[in-house]
Amino acid sequence: MERRKKKRWEDETITGIGRRGARTSFYEDSARHVSLNGDWRFLYLEAPEFSPAGFEEPGSGAGWDTIDVPSVWQMRGYDHMHYTDVLYLFPVNPPYIPSKNPTGIYKRSFVLDDAWLAGDTILKFHGVDSACDIWVNGVHAGYSKVSRLPAEFDVTSLVKPGENDVTVRVYKWSDGTYLEDQDMWWFSGIYRDVELINEPRKAVLDCRVTAVLDTACECGRAAIDLTVKGAGSGTWSLLDGELLVAEGNFTSSGDQKEIRITAEAGTVHPWTAETPYLYRIRIRFEDHEITVRTGFRTIEIKDGNFTVNGTAILLNGVNHHDYSPTEGRAVTYEQMKNDVILMKQHNINALRCSHYPAADCLYDLCDEYGLYVIDEADLECHGFEWVENYTWISDDPAWETAYVDRAVRMVRRDFNHPSIIMWSLGNESAFGCNFVKSAEAVRTMDPSRLVHYEGDFEAEAADVYSTMYTWLDKLEEIGRGEKGNQKPHVMCEYGHSMGNGAGCLKAYQDLFRKYKRLQGGFIWEWYDHGFLTKDEEGHEYYRYGGSYGDFPNNGNFCIDGLLMPDRTPSPALAEYRQVIAPVEIRKKTGSGREILLKNWYDFSSLSHLCAKWWISCDETVQEEGVIEDLNAGPGEVCRLEIPYRPFMPESNTDYYLNVSVCLKEDAPYAGKGHEVSRGQFLLKEHLETAVLHEAGGRLVTEDDGIFFKVKGESSEVVFHKIYGRLERWTVAGKPYVTAGPEVTVYRATIDNDMYKKDDWMNKYFIQLPDEQMEYFRTEEHENRVDVTIGTYFGCLNQSWGFLCDYHYTVYGDGAVTCRLEGKQIQRGKAEPGFLPRIGIRMKASKDLQKAAWYGLGFQENYADSREAAFMGVYRSDVDGMSTNYVYPQENGHREEVSWYSLGDGERSLLVTADQPLGLNIHNYTEESLEEAKYPWQIKKAEDVIIHMDYLHSGLGSNSCGQEQEEAYKVKRQDFALSFTMRAVDAAEDVAQSKIKYLD
Repeated sequence: MERRKKKRWEDETITGIGRRGARTSFYEDSARHVSLNGDWRFLYLEAPEFSPAGFEEPGSGAGWDTIDVPSVWQMRGYDHMHYTDVLYLFPVNPPYIPSKNPTGIYKRSFVLDDAWLAGDTILKFHGVDSACDIWVNGVHAGYSKVSRLPAEFDVTSLVKPGENDVTVRVYKWSDGTYLEDQDMWWFSGIYRDVELINEPRKAVLDCRVTAVLDTACECGRAAIDLTVKGAGSGTWSLLDGELLVAEGNFTSSGDQKEIRITAEAGTVHPWTAETPYLYRIRIRFEDHEITVRTGFRTIEIKDGNFTVNGTAILLNGVNHHDYSPTEGRAVTYEQMKNDVILMKQHNINALRCSHYPAADCLYDLCDEYGLYVIDEADLECHGFEWVENYTWISDDPAWETAYVDRAVRMVRRDFNHPSIIMWSLGNESAFGCNFVKSAEAVRTMDPSRLVHYEGDFEAEAADVYSTMYTWLDKLEEIGRGEKGNQKPHVMCEYGHSMGNGAGCLKAYQDLFRKYKRLQGGFIWEWYDHGFLTKDEEGHEYYRYGGSYGDFPNNGNFCIDGLLMPDRTPSPALAEYRQVIAPVEIRKKTGSGREILLKNWYDFSSLSHLCAKWWISCDETVQEEGVIEDLNAGPGEVCRLEIPYRPFMPESNTDYYLNVSVCLKEDAPYAGKGHEVSRGQFLLKEHLETAVLHEAGGRLVTEDDGIFFKVKGESSEVVFHKIYGRLERWTVAGKPYVTAGPEVTVYRATIDNDMYKKDDWMNKYFIQLPDEQMEYFRTEEHENRVDVTIGTYFGCLNQSWGFLCDYHYTVYGDGAVTCRLEGKQIQRGKAEPGFLPRIGIRMKASKDLQKAAWYGLGFQENYADSREAAFMGVYRSDVDGMSTNYVYPQENGHREEVSWYSLGDGERSLLVTADQPLGLNIHNYTEESLEEAKYPWQIKKAEDVIIHMDYLHSGLGSNSCGQEQEEAYKVKRQDFALSFTMRAVDAAEDVAQSKIKYLD
């Protein structure tokens, strides 16, 4: 006796019923397409078995809700929001799914006239998650699976003149769900376009174009494989714009016929991501006309590298999910276009569809603007790893049909896009016989492209050796040929951009450029997948896993993109843009004027670019110019002599030569002057001078045993003798410093600290410091008072710490200097491997909200993420010093800061450092950051919080991948900080910062 009968949506051997075979997308007369997007009647059920009798019949559906198509029903208040990275939301029992299977029934009508009915009627769904049955006028038209691929149904025999009815029953879970576990929100519904297509009785059904170059990569040939129905004759033409390149005729004897056409194009413009030149192929068959865009390029493996048009390319890519902060997986053409343009503006040249095929139009955009694409089958069964049976269905021949179907349908739909250079069989699904069969099927259909699959660890079936989140040392071994097979390598995922990060991107790029075998990779990922929410108190914020009461969940692991949910570029995107810039700007060693431009383009010279240069100091540009002619082919170096005039430097002023390589003319993705790369170099011209502190008025001291006060004509500095610290500093009765420096080694943990957080906070308790006063000494002079304080800094229950000596000098002119020396001490064996930072924290008056600094900026920067930051004087309000991450964490750090000021528009606290330091300025404490789960929960402090760091650890990308490199880990060590604090007029901070005092 059969224990459990399979339902249709639990049968892995059924890939569809009544569904047409997959075919390529092409352009045709828009009058032949009628959109069924818009309002549909909608009934939400807990399981399909609860469907009301006769729901599929025309006229039913009275009293149902209304839902817009395309959309996902969870974003419309049905079912519930749920995010997991890996876990299935039901027992792993393939192919069976829960009896409680949320179901949505969609229903609408459409009207057809007699003219329409002269042809065939095709009903096309571009994307339904996860499976669906379709009825037209009460008759079952078919069934389909695979959420991210289209399904077409020939409903000609089911439609009639006048009003017609279509009903779609969508199942949240199906056997296909086992293959769609792709680290994303679990969404359901008709989320891509729905349309009716009027297909002539004699028509082109399919058109597959293979456009390649000859061995010299000069002349093109297009193989055009047509599938037509009906007897008749036709013509074809290959067009370059409106210029006819080649043409011919063909005939069909009837039924469905396959026709091969060869178009010799002669000399052509090759397609690359740098030069995305497109041609059009126009096919006329009787009354039916279609157009296909194509580009001539050849993809092959040569001498251990994958090549485009005979040249090994470097992929500077990003992983891309479909995402909208208000619509979930339902995205528009305009959103995708904006994505592609933004990628191009940030020097990205490749996109991986993770982990499913995108909507057709994304590939059109990649063809047009120029992005290499890895197109990936809608296949991931990562949850099987967690039940420790990873190959369960990947190596089960019973699932072969399901695996192969997903790969084949992807290839058939997307065949004509020149941007696609690899077909990926899926993601994180182990390896087995079903992937071998999928690879065979793909190669049979399309031998012109490469096969990719990271889960094929030995590259048995794949043409490239793909890894993800490989650490730098292992990546270098691969580059040297010491690890893995000898096929060309690509990192399909790296640089996990969760929260503040990723760091060490330049280290990866350096290896990609060093080793020929390493052909780049794809950052994880493009977006933060948070959803816009407004709570009852009006706070707007973005939700992530667990925000909806969903359990289990993976929290903010979905907040891991280069773009924030509102599409604001993160600091990491600016960093990536500069790291992968196709022009590297160097200064010739020993030369003051000669600049070297290394061309990292694979195909293009630098002739479309110009070099703008300027000499900067502080907030001014001293001299500037433009060099129009840049001559360097791919891989070559261009030498530029910068013609700036000799000058006499001002005292204590740094001068920088800045070079910006920009577009010389408008490009489709950016206007003339758009910056491609930037470099900055400190010039040798420098004059150092120093003066004595002004005598000022006489200083008076008071000592009551608890507080030691130093009073000047208008200033007062108060020290706490019991706690051993500077308590406050006021000038003219107004507060400047409200709490003096105290040592700290703690930062609010970033997402990339997640695997260190427990040790730091629950073993070494770095967030619970205690600085104990050991001695307090004073010495009074004619125009100054010296205060020396000795402390011991340690953390709860720790034997490691620092012996600290603070040397303060209060001058008669109101200035206060602080020289802090810390000596590490260790009396036990337990100690952290490294620390987030070594520095001090102090507080300033909350009225001082206007910040300025001389250091790296404008955006935040860290030791292993500072390629996009440049030296200068920058200004911001204090709130603008923060980066508003979806999940609150350490942010807003600036490196190489020589001075900073905080003012209210009239007065400023000016702090000048003897050696550059790291700086954070916020309106909140790191403790408040640590406690908050959303930005609106960050509690505003009563003071401005200032961190000055001797050293601050880098970011890494250890939320998934490489931790901080050793060079960017702050180890326990002796340290010293020295700085001067003064009260100045707000307009004088730059001028006053130049005054250097003698000791």
